[in-house]
Amino acid sequence: MSSLSGAQIKSRLARLKAERRLKSHSKANTKNLTKKLLQHIAPVYHELHNDIANGKYQFYNLPGGRGSCKSSFVSLEIVNGIMNDSTGHSNAIVFRRTGNTLRESVYSQIAWAIDTLEVSDLWSGKVSPMCWTYKPTGAQIIFRGLDDSSKLKSIKPQKGIFRYVWFEEFAELPGENFTRSVMQSVVRGGDNFTVFRSFNPPISKSNWANVFVTRIDEKTITFRTNYLDVPPEWLGESFIYEAERLKEINPTAYDNEYLGLSTGSGGEVFPNIEVRTITDEEINSLQYIYSGIDFGFAVDPAVYMRVSYDSKYDTVYLIDEIYKLHCSNKQLADEIKQRGYDKAGIYSDLFSSDKATIICDSAEPKSIADLHNEGLKALKCHKFPGSVLYGVKWLQNRRIVIDPKRTPHAYKEFTEYEYMTTRDGEFLSDVPDKNNHCIDAVRYSLDRLINNRGVSA
Repeated sequence: MSSLSGAQIKSRLARLKAERRLKSHSKANTKNLTKKLLQHIAPVYHELHNDIANGKYQFYNLPGGRGSCKSSFVSLEIVNGIMNDSTGHSNAIVFRRTGNTLRESVYSQIAWAIDTLEVSDLWSGKVSPMCWTYKPTGAQIIFRGLDDSSKLKSIKPQKGIFRYVWFEEFAELPGENFTRSVMQSVVRGGDNFTVFRSFNPPISKSNWANVFVTRIDEKTITFRTNYLDVPPEWLGESFIYEAERLKEINPTAYDNEYLGLSTGSGGEVFPNIEVRTITDEEINSLQYIYSGIDFGFAVDPAVYMRVSYDSKYDTVYLIDEIYKLHCSNKQLADEIKQRGYDKAGIYSDLFSSDKATIICDSAEPKSIADLHNEGLKALKCHKFPGSVLYGVKWLQNRRIVIDPKRTPHAYKEFTEYEYMTTRDGEFLSDVPDKNNHCIDAVRYSLDRLINNRGVSA
């Protein structure tokens, strides 16, 4: 019989240690786990934790601003709750609007909770299909995007029920009837379940989710939090600095983004517009100039937008526009060159070049090639599921200065743009893909800023 190597012995000992830990799973261990959980949730959530442990409510609405630790709280509660059920019948399902956002958000958040509670050896995770499994009992945490809710009827845990349901970014979902349908698909029979709805409140007070969580229900609690409810050392100096900076230069955006307040009165997408004259002297003092194009020809116009962004004061200035129907790519290029917007000039451009960079709709590669042939430095924008809403949110958290004389079509689009509604007239978080050509061109022009991970939306 051959002797084992040192590495093999070490591996066997580690495996035996893990097996003993699995077998020693007990109520005493889970009590210690709950004690550890309370050390890692902000004190503001302690009473809510007791409500969950005692089954006081079935539905927990958690609207809150950035840094409120609501997602951390929910992830710790789900992991703790599953581990406290030694039967293995308590499972969880976690939803987001689109499946491509799961891995970098809620899946990683659950992983963080498992690691924070120091129980990583008791869990195993996989991404296809995406789930975490609690080894001692086989209980699961399953993750699903709601791109196609019809597929939910076939989702079942290996055993037991979905004891926990988590809707992350709840306001992204398309209305109350949709969420009710989802619940009917995953929660069947009985009332032994806990539903978490966490989200950053949309700007519009009339948004369906903002209205939904104001309703009084004995089975439901709405618990609002913001970063001021969290120990500042948990957030760090950089976070606090950015929050206070935004508070100083853009109080309305601060109220929405950090305090979680709905600052818009109705369905308007951009309540952050400042309509006034932009003088030539003001334009000459602007340092950074950006350009974007939304292509069109017959029904839709071809739109070129020229904007500036002042990062010190988080302000976007709309400087000029070209808005034309039945305009070929060559004609558009000629107009841009005629106005001298093809050259970087005295302004700082996105890249070091004597040519001005123009960011264009990536869905039109042939049109981009046409502009290249006309001597313009045209680049494609970033597009991904959710990129439109992300770009809109980025713009919402900046002041937008518009001079109706300089950009009349952009003025009309930005001031009249409203959220989509449900059949019942409730405002959604989705924005319509119509009458938004100037808005799209502005998003494209600032694409490299909007999709820079170091710049928050």
